Amino acid sequence: MLFLDWQTLQIAIVLVLVAVVFFGFVRERMPPDIVALCAVGVLLVTGILSTADVLSVFSNPAPFTIAAMFVLSAALERTGVIDGLGRLVDRAGGRAPLLSTAVLLGSVMLLSAFINNTPVVVILTPVVISLAHAMGIRPSKLLIPLSFASIFGGSTTLIGTSTNLLVDGVAQEHGMAPFWMFEITAAGLIMGAVGILYLLSVGRWLLPDREILSDVLPRSEDRHFMADVLVPLDSPLVGKRLKDAGFTEARGLRVVDLIRRDRSLGLAMAEARLQPGDRVVVRSKVGDMLGLREAGDVAFGRKEVHAIEPIGAQETVVMEGVVGPQSRFLDRRVADLNLRRLYGAYILAIHRRGEGLRGNFDNVRLRMGDTLLLEGSADSLKRLFDYKELINLTHPTGRPLRRDKAPIAILAVLLVMGLSAFEFLPIAALALIAATGVVALRCLDAEEAYVSIRWNILMLIFGMLAIGLAMEKTGAALTIVQSLAIVAGMLGPLAVLSAVYLITSILTEIMSNNAAAILLTPIAAGLAVQLGVDPRPFVVAVMFAASASFATPIGYQTNTFVYSAGGYRFADFIKIGLPLNAILWSVATLIIPLFWPLA
Repeated sequence: MLFLDWQTLQIAIVLVLVAVVFFGFVRERMPPDIVALCAVGVLLVTGILSTADVLSVFSNPAPFTIAAMFVLSAALERTGVIDGLGRLVDRAGGRAPLLSTAVLLGSVMLLSAFINNTPVVVILTPVVISLAHAMGIRPSKLLIPLSFASIFGGSTTLIGTSTNLLVDGVAQEHGMAPFWMFEITAAGLIMGAVGILYLLSVGRWLLPDREILSDVLPRSEDRHFMADVLVPLDSPLVGKRLKDAGFTEARGLRVVDLIRRDRSLGLAMAEARLQPGDRVVVRSKVGDMLGLREAGDVAFGRKEVHAIEPIGAQETVVMEGVVGPQSRFLDRRVADLNLRRLYGAYILAIHRRGEGLRGNFDNVRLRMGDTLLLEGSADSLKRLFDYKELINLTHPTGRPLRRDKAPIAILAVLLVMGLSAFEFLPIAALALIAATGVVALRCLDAEEAYVSIRWNILMLIFGMLAIGLAMEKTGAALTIVQSLAIVAGMLGPLAVLSAVYLITSILTEIMSNNAAAILLTPIAAGLAVQLGVDPRPFVVAVMFAASASFATPIGYQTNTFVYSAGGYRFADFIKIGLPLNAILWSVATLIIPLFWPLA
């Protein structure tokens, strides 16, 4: 009987584990960070990595730089810098649609070059929807370009996206010189310009004309009211079902909820028998509601007097909100959110990944990018949006901005870029100092700073760094490189560079861009060494390709965010994004060797 030696078995375990992690990312049954951390647990249990090995990944400066940049991005948001740009973009709505779109894409690309692109898209999405309405077009014509332009901008500087910082950190661990702030700017601008030109020409004809939830908002003349009425102890309605008591659509009354002992009966309310103390939440037009608003004289069905007592009535509005990346609603059931009790809000519809969800919403677990159509009083919905659990797509809202602190936030970002370019200190140290400074100088509160950090992304990065370390330690990465080098030797460096970009781009479409970057950066560098050429252009190929996610809505967070907000279907991204991927693949293959020679 043949027995595998321990080293070979370790390589096999790591490769199988990588495949399982990849499968977990694609299936999305668990959040990616949890999948990666579970894999780290397996590596610890099997002894492939020691505790010291796992803790050593926390010495990588890239995740801490990313965390600091999240704080700086939040400072720019809180001080109104991004809002100011949004107002400039909104004022472009009176111009020709093509010119307005060009101004929008150029502005978003410029802003995303210096701060994390996710908050840029989150904040500008309602602005862009408003701009689309002003231009007389559907928001679906602008939201995909908004996301793509933010990706273009993120690829022009080292701090434009977390992926760039991460690739730089992994490359340094493998003995490469650090990337400086604007090393990739010239090449990134060329690729971004090609991308914007595509969106303004061929791409705009491929963009779908989709209806979004806000397109079905009621007109002002169709205003509804919501009334909360009480069934008293001596009511003749006690023991009757709602329809028998006269609460019917035919009478212009829609029962939204039946509340008994402060608990919603949900779907069971249709057959429930009314009891003393029950509260019936009724929605109706103004005319049908007047009877309920006359205290003490409400008649239903057989005209019983004092059958129910109105507790309160208020005019309702319908608004559209999307679950953002920082929302505490993520992965929670609708029933557990207590929207009715806390905010007096009711969900009318949920839109996810190109289609509306049906059935009982109570058991739906919300995901990032889910769009909710909500009804409630204007004040109650304002409170909900002010708490930042949902981003208001109906019209932009937000907390009071600290505009007087804007120069501080802008200066902090400029100092990080300038001092890093002159190598005054490592970028991790500069970003940490700047992030601490904007909090100390009250650009944003400490709590807001902590909330702004995407901890799930950081934990995903740490988990994938540990998996990458296991690949290096066991020799799994070397095994992959040596296997690929046999084929690569027959292709030549340029063909291998092109293949590295293509493989990274494909993986980014179906798994986390950060995870793809961590896995492929050491492999790309190793291939270059095997070929006897400079590894830097190969690492740059990974850097660009890991952000070039255009063909699916799941490869990049900004795509996921606009997916439901724009009413898109999965195929819409394939239709417009796949040609863009092919174009940028060709452009990258041509221009990367011009800036980073393969010799």
